[in-house]
Amino acid sequence: MENQLAKSAEERTFQYQDSLPSLPVPSLEESLKKYLESVKPFANKEEYKKTEGIVQKFQDGIGRKLHQKLLERAKGKRNWLEEWWLNFAYLNVRLPSQLNVNFAGPGLYFEHYWPPKEGTHLERGSIYLWHNLNYWQLLRKEKVPVDKSGNIPLDMNQFRMLFSTCRIPGISRDSIKSYFKTESEGHSPTHLTVLCRGRVFVFDTIQEGCLITPPEIYRQLAYIHKKCHSEPDGPGIAALTSEERTQWAKAREYLISLDPENLTMLEKIQSSLLVYSIEDSSPHVTPGNYSQVTAQTLTGDPTVRWGDKSYNLVSFSNGVFGSSCDHAPLDGMVIVNINHYVDQKIFENEGRWKSFPYFQGSEKVRDISLPEELVFTVDDKILNDINQAKAQYLKQASDLQIVVYPFTSFGKKLTKKKMLHPDTFIQLALQLAYYRLTGCPGSCYETAMTRYFYHGRTETMRSCTVEALRWCQSMQDPSTSFLEQQQKMLQAFTKHNKMMKDCSSGKGFDRHLLGLLLIAKEEGLPVPELFTDPLFSKSGGGGNFVLSTSLIGYLNMLGVVAPMVHNGYGFFYHIRDDRFVVICSTWKSCPETDAEKLVLLVFHALHDMMQLMNTAHL
Repeated sequence: MENQLAKSAEERTFQYQDSLPSLPVPSLEESLKKYLESVKPFANKEEYKKTEGIVQKFQDGIGRKLHQKLLERAKGKRNWLEEWWLNFAYLNVRLPSQLNVNFAGPGLYFEHYWPPKEGTHLERGSIYLWHNLNYWQLLRKEKVPVDKSGNIPLDMNQFRMLFSTCRIPGISRDSIKSYFKTESEGHSPTHLTVLCRGRVFVFDTIQEGCLITPPEIYRQLAYIHKKCHSEPDGPGIAALTSEERTQWAKAREYLISLDPENLTMLEKIQSSLLVYSIEDSSPHVTPGNYSQVTAQTLTGDPTVRWGDKSYNLVSFSNGVFGSSCDHAPLDGMVIVNINHYVDQKIFENEGRWKSFPYFQGSEKVRDISLPEELVFTVDDKILNDINQAKAQYLKQASDLQIVVYPFTSFGKKLTKKKMLHPDTFIQLALQLAYYRLTGCPGSCYETAMTRYFYHGRTETMRSCTVEALRWCQSMQDPSTSFLEQQQKMLQAFTKHNKMMKDCSSGKGFDRHLLGLLLIAKEEGLPVPELFTDPLFSKSGGGGNFVLSTSLIGYLNMLGVVAPMVHNGYGFFYHIRDDRFVVICSTWKSCPETDAEKLVLLVFHALHDMMQLMNTAHL
C-alpha cells in the first residue's frame, strides 16, 4: 500500500467524485425480460405462463407510467436510488440491526505475527488502534488511493462513512449522522470511545497536533482495563443499541429526558472516530477452523458493542481482533480496504511497534489526560430496558449457527489456469451443493457492485440461472456424460459472467423494479400485481432470497451477515491463490437448514467441478 500511496501522491481520495457518471435507469423492456428469465427455474409451465401474462400487462400498462415517473426522478438526481435504498434496505427496517443487518468478522493477523495468546490484547490493541488511526489521518488528508477497475475510478463516498459516523434510531425510520470531514473541509472529531464491562470511556487521539503513540494508547487502554476489572461493572447502556429499532428509539428519548447531560454523552459516542470494544472472552481459532472467532465478532457481549456505529473494533483477551459494522452507511469493501492496510502494517513490522522509526530509543509517554468516563444518569426503567435488550439479544445470538472453514485443495491460481472466474466457480458450487441438499434450485442473491456510478453501491445478481439449474440436474443424472456436464457447466459460467457484467454496469433489474414499486407507493397507487405474484417472492424478490451471498474479496479478511430469511443461508467467501475460505450462517431454530452440511457439500462440489475440467477431455 505504501507504493500505491506514493504512486497516488497527485491523486486525492475524493477527487473524481464530481466527474463520476450518474446511475442510469435501465430500459423497462430489458429489465422485465431479465426478470422473467430469473423466475424460470422456480416455475412450472402453468406458473410461468401466468407470470408472463402479468409481466406483459405491467409492461403495457402501469409499468410504463411508473417507468416514465422514474425517468423524471432520475433527471433531477445523480443517483436516483441512493436515498430510497438507504431507507428501504436499512433505515426503515425495525428488526434489531446488530444481529440481523450488521456485518462482522475477524482480522487474520493471527495467521502470522499475532497467534492467540492470553495477556497480549492491550499491547497488541494499542498497535492495532494506532494503525487504524494512521489510516484515518490518510483519509483526512485524502491520501487513501482511489479504488479503480483498470483505469476507471470507482465511487469513494462510502469511505467518508467509516469514521465518526453513527446511525440514530427513530420511531419509524432511523437516520445516519456523519461528523467526518477531510482536512480541507474543516474540523473533524478526534476522540474515540472505549467500551469495557458495561462502562463507557472516551479519550482524544491527538496531542500537541500529533497522533498519540502506541505506548500512549497502551497507557489509556491499560487504565480503562484495570479500572473496569477492579470495580463493579457499568449499566451497559450500549446493549440498548441491540434492541428492536423503535424500542431503542423510545428508550433513547427517555434516557435523554432523564438528564440533558445524557444527550451530550450520546453525541460524544456518535461523533467519536470509532468504538473500541474490550471483550473478556477468548474465542478458539486455528488455521483450519475460524468458526468461533467469526461468530463471537458478530454475536459478542452486547454491553461492549455500539451496534449503530459504522466501525466497532473488537478486542478479545487472547489478542485476537475483529470488527463489527453497521451496514447502512457502507458496504464490506471499505472494511476490507482498511483491514488490508492494517494487516500489511502488522506484517511489515512483525507485529511490533518498536521497529517504527518514530520510536527509536524512545517510549516516552507524554503527560496526556486520562480517559474520561461517560457516566449516564439512569433509573430503574432504563436498567430494565437494558436487561430486556440483553435478554432478547442473547436469545437470538444463541440461535445463530456460524461455520467457517478453509477449502485448501486449490484456489484462485488453479481456477484461473482453467480460464474460469473464481467467484463464478464458488457461486456455481453453491448452486450444486444446495440442489444436492434440497433437490430444489436455491434463489440466490449475489452482491454486484455499482461503484462505477456516483454514490453507487450494489445491485442484485441472481445466481440461480436456467443454465445453472440445467447443469445441476445433469450432475445428478447418471446417464449424462462428463463432456455434456462440462458443456453445461461452461454455459452456466458464461451466463453468470455476463449477468455480473450487466449488473455492475447499471443494467441489473432488481433495483429498477424496486424503484417502480416505490414510485407506486409514493403516488398512493395499489401495489402492481407483478409484486404480489407468488413467483416474485419465490424467486427471491422482496428480500426473500434463500441464499444471501457475497464475495468478501481477495485480501485477508473474513466477514459474515445473518441469513436474509429464516429458512435461508448467509454465504460469504474469501478467495486466495491456494484456497477458498467459506463462511456460512443459518438459524438453528430452522429445522431445514444446516450450515455445516451445506459448506461440506460446497467443498464436495468444488472437487467435482475441478474433476470435470480435468477429465472431460479424456
